Amino acid sequence: MRTQADVTDVGSSPRQAKTLDLKLERIRSSLYRPEDFIIADARDADMSFGLTAPGPERDSTGRTGRWRSRSDYLDSMRAMVHQEHVDIMLTSASSMQTLAAEHLFDESPVTPAVRLNDATDIWNPRGSRYSGQAPRPFAGPSLERVHELCDVGLYSITFSNDRDLDLEALAAYAAFRQEAAHYGLSHFLEVFNPATDVGVADLGAFVNDSIVRTLAGITSPDRPLFLKTAYNGPAALEELASYDPSGVIVGILGGSKGTTRDTFELVAQVERYGARIALFGRKINLSEDPTTLVALMRQVVEGAVGPTEAVEAYHASLRENGIAADQSLEDDLALTDPVLKRAS
Repeated sequence: MRTQADVTDVGSSPRQAKTLDLKLERIRSSLYRPEDFIIADARDADMSFGLTAPGPERDSTGRTGRWRSRSDYLDSMRAMVHQEHVDIMLTSASSMQTLAAEHLFDESPVTPAVRLNDATDIWNPRGSRYSGQAPRPFAGPSLERVHELCDVGLYSITFSNDRDLDLEALAAYAAFRQEAAHYGLSHFLEVFNPATDVGVADLGAFVNDSIVRTLAGITSPDRPLFLKTAYNGPAALEELASYDPSGVIVGILGGSKGTTRDTFELVAQVERYGARIALFGRKINLSEDPTTLVALMRQVVEGAVGPTEAVEAYHASLRENGIAADQSLEDDLALTDPVLKRAS
């Protein structure tokens, strides 16, 4: 596991001066400030959506009706890393191979990370029905190859409330941890809400208990650096975040794009209720101007602006830079996520 000692013992090497290491150490030491909130740009969607992962192509008038290319996708990642407002850039193994060959992260404070498994519940090609079925474990990337590119990755798991399915998933996770240790790879753990009805009345409680039960059997060398999970409302988040604040650091995934107000409201709410990390994919990548969006996310977390003000500032920036907005300011100020509406 990466620790503060891993950073300081190597002297002034720019390869190790990563904001992720420094912020995790402050969080673990109960020294957290809003400036220590961690933001990850999740650009691993090609392992889920395939060709459409880069998002819609845009010109000065808006969306063209075509999809961006892989080259465009990589350019957007490069721009985000150069901006330095994110702490983690999460990609597929193939994207990281390209970026690592360019030495993009060598002197950057941004930590490179790779998605290390792709269980069937993230398979989302057009016309597919995988996501509506119970998940099965699968890992396409080779850890032997990935560890040559970076030393941190994402592993995901979904609990199904089915003994045999969950046993299979947990056995795969145990095997992964053993192999990751062999190659010196640290990981963070993504826990999805099940996409199908698993027969529990309180989904947040079920997921929280499943997470804590799983981590209880894992000693520190093999534990995840932090979690990435769905926002199931203030009560569920506060319960999980307060259970073991220095040992179970909670991060929140972004989910579908929603409105820009949804994005800013989500990051504000989860920080307020105990999350210390936002790991957003579509909310960032499908926005009209990802780098400006992330810069404003940082301002919202640090209390410089509120979510509504941030939406207004975002649209002002779009107008100033001649970027066509996907929807009107009025529509983009709306909260559309039911969980966010209940908690606002």
